[in-house]
Amino acid sequence: MSDATLEVRRITPADVAIVVRAAALFDHPPRREETRRFLASEDHHLFMAFLGDAPVGFVSGYELVHPDKAVEMFLYELSVAESARRRGVGTALVEALAAVARERGCRGMWVLTDDHNAAAKATYHGAGATIDELTLLLEWRF
Repeated sequence: MSDATLEVRRITPADVAIVVRAAALFDHPPRREETRRFLASEDHHLFMAFLGDAPVGFVSGYELVHPDKAVEMFLYELSVAESARRRGVGTALVEALAAVARERGCRGMWVLTDDHNAAAKATYHGAGATIDELTLLLEWRF
């Protein structure tokens, strides 16, 4: 990969094609209708990182609201292309989402990751996160 300058860009509803073209960054190929729906919501956020014209990462987040709590930002997913790892891409993406969370008045931001995912933990810690040792994830699978 070239030494092109890293650019982190907020993705808007006009950028559906960019998301679809960046399919390699996602777990599954993005679906156009779901992408449109996600980007149309002002409470959903997607940033992509580019080196030159090449998309090399993304972060997505949701603002979570509840009647008795202040709004929180949930960092849903972070992905960085293998060729762009260990170059500050993940940290830049997380910081971009955190900046939006602050701008929008969120009381904080949180993310879940696997305990064995050292790269994710290092990225999140490097972007200012702390680990809550007491958290336990319980899930339903349908």
